[in-house]
Amino acid sequence: MNLKVKHKKKSSLQLRLTLAFCITSIIPLILMNIFSYYNTSNIVRDNVQELTRVNLLQTASSLDVWLESYKDILFQIYTNDNIVDLIDNINNNENVSVNKNALRRTLHGLFYTKEYISCISVLTENGTLVFYDLLTGSSTRNSWIDDMNIERSELYDLISSDNSAHILSTQKTINFGTEDHYLFHIGHRIIDYRNVQKQLGVVVVSIDEQLLSSVCTSKENPKGSFNFMVDNKGNMVSYPQKELLSTPVIDWSEDEAKRKEAYENYIIRQNIFGGEHISVDVVYDEIFECDIVNVSSQEEVIKRLNDQQKILMLALAFSVGTLAVMILFLTKHLAGSLQKMVPVMKQAGNGILDVRVELDKTMPSEVETIAQEFNGMLERLSLSQQKEREAGERQRQAEIAALEAQINPHFLYNTLDTINWMAIDNKEYEISNSIGALAHILRYGIDNSNGIVTIREECGWLKQYLFLQQTRLKSTFQCEIHVEPELFDCRIHKLLLQPFVENSILHGFDGVNRVHILTVTIAEREEKLCAEIYDNGRGILESMVEQMNQGVFQKSSEKNHIGMENAISRIRMYYGEEGQIRIESCLGEWTKVQILIPKIQGNKEE
Repeated sequence: MNLKVKHKKKSSLQLRLTLAFCITSIIPLILMNIFSYYNTSNIVRDNVQELTRVNLLQTASSLDVWLESYKDILFQIYTNDNIVDLIDNINNNENVSVNKNALRRTLHGLFYTKEYISCISVLTENGTLVFYDLLTGSSTRNSWIDDMNIERSELYDLISSDNSAHILSTQKTINFGTEDHYLFHIGHRIIDYRNVQKQLGVVVVSIDEQLLSSVCTSKENPKGSFNFMVDNKGNMVSYPQKELLSTPVIDWSEDEAKRKEAYENYIIRQNIFGGEHISVDVVYDEIFECDIVNVSSQEEVIKRLNDQQKILMLALAFSVGTLAVMILFLTKHLAGSLQKMVPVMKQAGNGILDVRVELDKTMPSEVETIAQEFNGMLERLSLSQQKEREAGERQRQAEIAALEAQINPHFLYNTLDTINWMAIDNKEYEISNSIGALAHILRYGIDNSNGIVTIREECGWLKQYLFLQQTRLKSTFQCEIHVEPELFDCRIHKLLLQPFVENSILHGFDGVNRVHILTVTIAEREEKLCAEIYDNGRGILESMVEQMNQGVFQKSSEKNHIGMENAISRIRMYYGEEGQIRIESCLGEWTKVQILIPKIQGNKEE
């Protein structure tokens, strides 16, 4: 008798519950719930996507209308007989100053016909630049043309290549005060319509990027959504965060699907909207030759879907509640075992992990197994929680250390900035320039000190360093930096050249009574980068040169020698056998350091 009862208590819980729920058709209800949810989800998402597409097309249409209105200004300029005559006189060197002033006044008269115009520039056939610039307020200082990544002659050839309007993507202008300005440009050639074969010059209207921002910021866009623009070279044209303008975004592809995928990856890398639940749509504007990209958060859509799901779940819960009455008697004898687990689970849910379910022989086999596994899980969670606390404490200590490490550089930069403004207030511009150069040098050296930079960046920093040395030493030496133009975008490790330059300045010129000359040359040699640092200083003993070429440096307290040794070690660490250093010298005459390293193109991953 007892054995029979014991067998009934240990009978399968799975069998009893499966029988009850199958009878009441709970599975069809769940499937219906799932189908309804996904069907509703697809409808909502399709509607949102269609609305986004319509808004993008409207934005593109608005952009084209604005663009045509600015092209009208170009038309007024290059078809104006007075302007054509003035430019013709300038090209013929007739009363150049008078004609330039007259042309500038004419441009000024057209300046306020449209919003967002920052500058109107005319580049004549003979290379004369005449402009009216709102940003500089100067007749000699142009806010943008000299900072373009293109020579004036190339710019002229580009715009004058045909009789259509040419659009130049957004670029940052010269800084004025504390405000940054970003401009894009529309240009057109100027010909003498009395003699269509006679080309006179080109005209460029520079427009504030705020125009693009205002067009992209559509009132029809839903909350949690914004637009940005990317030109057909993959560079940012318009974006809410202005510091990202003119930076590369994607590798351009003619395939819109590939571009859309690239934009999605870019948004995820930027961690916009948390990088999750985002939707990206793209429309290409043929006239402006750029992509208009919409990025929207799907949180609102997901919320609406969740609300719908809650309704469905309530309906399902009601059905399940009805079914619960039917299985009440089947589960009554199981209640005691389950009730023993509930308080323990609640305590565990509140974070108390040292509790355990008390096992009872009256438990069904399935419940007993669950209780055992739950107890084991609590054991593992308790151990994991302890490890997590220890890891958290280590992380906290690491964050504190990192914060402390950042304090001093930030304090130094801020202090230098304060001193710089004090110098400017006292009109000590030479001191201000020196402080600015020092701040740039320090920031460049501290931030990611072993990072990889372009040769252009390294030479720019080196010029700042040389400027400080010349200021400190009262310009007692001449310095020239020669770089083959095609090598500017090649990449090298930071601060590789400075120790050798410093050695020439502080050591090579010491005691030399002639004009000090320092030359830095970077060229390509046998598919490698060859950097040469030459000075006409006092030279080095032949024995020391041989030792240095073998990597042996005499013990010395002089930091320049330490710096050279460190630099040579870094080159060998970075480039291995491909990195070569050769030192040559003639005592009392000159010293030359030759560095050969692999040529790394600018588009290669660091």
